[in-house]
Amino acid sequence: MTSPERVRSTTILSVRKGGHVVVVGDGQVSLGQTIMKHGARKVRRLGEGPAGGSAIAGFAGSAADGMALFEKLDGKLREHRGNLRRAAVELAKDWRSDRALRRLEAMIIVADKDGTYLLSGSGDVIEPDDGVVAIGSGGPYALAAARALVAHTDLGARAVAEAAMQIAAQICVYTNASLTFEELAP
Repeated sequence: MTSPERVRSTTILSVRKGGHVVVVGDGQVSLGQTIMKHGARKVRRLGEGPAGGSAIAGFAGSAADGMALFEKLDGKLREHRGNLRRAAVELAKDWRSDRALRRLEAMIIVADKDGTYLLSGSGDVIEPDDGVVAIGSGGPYALAAARALVAHTDLGARAVAEAAMQIAAQICVYTNASLTFEELAP
């Protein structure tokens, strides 16, 4: 009996700089060694707000699981009146303890005007020290490139995110250069 092919599907990066925050995701979805889709959208706005959402999020992992987590997080944001930190902690607690949620195979990066968080099914709610965080198969490449660009250039958050994702797409075979951006300005 052969095991099912592993879906590798993403690089998500968030950069916070100069009061701006950007979450960007690539569009590639791969099944084993085959590219199944080039333009998947794995980044979206959550919550209520004048620009269509008070928070932005991106997921890495199973698409169905990522979408389910977006819906759960959106509900938690509404329940906690837009308080992202509280919503993130409550989702992480549910994710870790709920029998059905525990089986979800995804990670999320979420940000609002005040904070950026990485959420995982093991109960992690991590706020990066430097405002830069990445997940997914190309995450380490995008993270390293973004940190270098933040430290050694005057580029803004979106330019850093775009350049870092282009670098990740050149290195990681599971990442492409079809990018989706969501931004929050101060």
